[in-house]
Amino acid sequence: MKILLVGEYSNVHCTLAEGLRTLGHEVTVVSDGDHWKGYPRDIDLRRRSLGKIDSLRYLFDLHRVMPRLRGYDVVQLINPVFLDLRAERILPYYKQLRRQNGRLFLGSFGIDKPWVEEGLKPDTFRYSDFYLYGQRRFNAATYNMEADWLRGPKAALFDRIADDCDGIVAGLYENYVCCRPHYAHKLHFIPFPINPEQTTRKQPHPDFPGIRFFIGIQRGRSDYKGTDIMLRALQTLQKRHPVSMQVVRAESVPFAQYREMMNHSDVLLDQLYSYTPAMNGLLAMSKGLVLVGGAEPEHYQLLGEDTLHPIINVQPSEEDVVRQIEQQLLAHPDRLESMAEDSIRYVRRHHDHVRVAQQYIDCWSNN
Repeated sequence: MKILLVGEYSNVHCTLAEGLRTLGHEVTVVSDGDHWKGYPRDIDLRRRSLGKIDSLRYLFDLHRVMPRLRGYDVVQLINPVFLDLRAERILPYYKQLRRQNGRLFLGSFGIDKPWVEEGLKPDTFRYSDFYLYGQRRFNAATYNMEADWLRGPKAALFDRIADDCDGIVAGLYENYVCCRPHYAHKLHFIPFPINPEQTTRKQPHPDFPGIRFFIGIQRGRSDYKGTDIMLRALQTLQKRHPVSMQVVRAESVPFAQYREMMNHSDVLLDQLYSYTPAMNGLLAMSKGLVLVGGAEPEHYQLLGEDTLHPIINVQPSEEDVVRQIEQQLLAHPDRLESMAEDSIRYVRRHHDHVRVAQQYIDCWSNN
């Protein structure tokens, strides 16, 4: 099968391509590398800035590349906004891809119209980007999401593509729940792919015998992602346990550097407001780090996992993060190794990139 993957989100398409190629398929990944993260791709469509010259260069690159993106059996878009353009300018490129190729699928891997629409209902989730146990969360990120995806051109673009495409693939429990009310007839859930063969196992840090906690900070999104609360919890814990723990903090660094920093850590904190681990957390687990973050029972049920629950699930409060880490890790450091092995087994069981790639092939072929 000849497959075109357009756009990138936290290395999903790049890793999926590796699994598809292992199965013998021909795959092309076209993306901007997810901006500053710099993930690998076969065709680079990176817009260097919003300045006039770089914008003209980007449009020239699109004009040059689009005619080559033809004759594929399957095209999958990472999101309705799969190009670095204003939403109102993307539809002609979608139509061209639709016209030049076979089946076309839309990814639902994070923020999109159903995510915002359903998230704004206080009873969809116990907690989410928009609500915390029935109380509305207000921050710049959620305000912009509403403006973009409910009242702006992104909403119209989503409706047009979602109605026209052959199927929608959700990668998170939340995306699956949010898309289901309107698109159940074309909706598929497939877990995110991780390549365990290219994963470097964590290595003990030579200068620190205790537990090293790792947290990544994205500038401007800390309060939205919950890393502000998680960081405060770590700082509180470090004051209580200055000898037995250490905090490693990465702030908006490229993916290669981020991965290297992770390699000498034991625990990752990520996704405070999520029910589901995402690519960052899964990558850490594949290395043998213990994940502290979102892992609600609903997410395990969707995977069909009854016994292997290696993630330390925390509620979205500083107090609970502190409590869970103290009770499950700092009080029992001898358990860390077995928890790390369970994390690796979990990723191999549910997220192995070849197994996930086969689920995609089945979805695309039988749709």
